[in-house]
Amino acid sequence: MEKVVVTGGLGFIGSNFIHQIIQSSDHTRVTNLDYGKSGNAANLRDLRRHPRYRLVKGDLSNPRTCQEVSKNADYIVNFAAETHVDRSIANPGPFLSSNLVGFYNILEACRKSDLQKLVHVSTDEVYGSIDSGSFSEQSPLSPSSPYSATKAAADMLARAWHETYKVPVVIVRCTNNFGPYQHPEKFIPKAILRSLKKMKIPLYGGGGQIRDWTYVEDFCDGISKVLEKGASGEIYNFSSGNEFTNRQVAERIIRHLGVTETAVVDVDDRPGHDFRYSISSVKTRQQLGWQPRHSFDQALGRTVDWYVNNSSWWKPLASAKVLSATPWKQGD
Repeated sequence: MEKVVVTGGLGFIGSNFIHQIIQSSDHTRVTNLDYGKSGNAANLRDLRRHPRYRLVKGDLSNPRTCQEVSKNADYIVNFAAETHVDRSIANPGPFLSSNLVGFYNILEACRKSDLQKLVHVSTDEVYGSIDSGSFSEQSPLSPSSPYSATKAAADMLARAWHETYKVPVVIVRCTNNFGPYQHPEKFIPKAILRSLKKMKIPLYGGGGQIRDWTYVEDFCDGISKVLEKGASGEIYNFSSGNEFTNRQVAERIIRHLGVTETAVVDVDDRPGHDFRYSISSVKTRQQLGWQPRHSFDQALGRTVDWYVNNSSWWKPLASAKVLSATPWKQGD
C-alpha cells in the first residue's frame, strides 16, 4: 500500500487531487496535512470516513509536525501555500511564512526520511510576463508580485536541497487552474458568483490580460504522471494552449449563464499586474506522456454548472470582501 502525504489538501487543487487518487487507486493511502485556515474542510467532506484517507490538522510552520507526517511516507505532494496575488499585495507577510518557511520545514523533514519523491507545486507566475512565445523550464525566473516571489524563492530552495542533500524533489509549474472547489476570490469563480448575484464582473485595466487556462482535473492527471515517471531534480511545465484575455473568459461565462453582455465593468488595474503568462509543456508531454483531456469551453461549462448547483458550498465563502472588485486596495 503506497503512502502519499498531501500538504494543503483542503485547498482547491489539493482537494481535487485527493479525490482523484482515492478514486483511481485501490492501493493508495492518503494523509492530508492541513491547518484548515486557507483550505476548506467542505472540499473533502465526502471522504471523512473513507478507510484510505486521514486528515491531520497541523501547520507547516511546526517542524515536528512535518517530520511526523513524512517519516513513513512514500511520496509527498506539496500544495500548501498562500496563493492569491491580490492578498499578497495587501499583506505579504503570511505568504513568506507559508510559502517559504513552511516549505523549508518540509524539505528538512524529507532530508531526514526515506522518501521516494517530493512533488513541489509551484506556478507559471515565477517566470513573469512574456509578450510573445513561451517560457521553458530553463527560462530565468522574474516574479512580479509578493506571491510569485515567494514561490520562486521556494523553487530555489528545492533546487538547493536536491543538489546539496539529494532530496528527491520535483518541481511542477502550471498555468492558471480552474474548476470545482476554487475559492471565490479567484477570477473565474468570482465572475460566476458575481453574475449569479447580478453584480458586474470586474475587469482589471480593461481585461486585456492574457492567461492560459488548465482544467484542474487535467493538472491532477499531470501530477500523477510526475509521481509515476518524473525524475528527481527536474522541472515540468503544464500548459493547455487555452490562451484567452480575461474579457474573453468573462464573455464566455456570461453567455453560458444567459446574462447580458453589459455585465462587465472596467476597474483600476492592480499594481504589478503581468500582462501575459505563457509556458511551454513540450518537455512534459514528451517525457511524461501527459496531455489535457478537456477542451476549455467544455471544462468552463462544467465549472459554471458546478457553482450554480453547489451554492451551499460557496455561500459561506462569498462575502462582500471576497467578491470585491478591487480587493488589493486596503480597506476595500
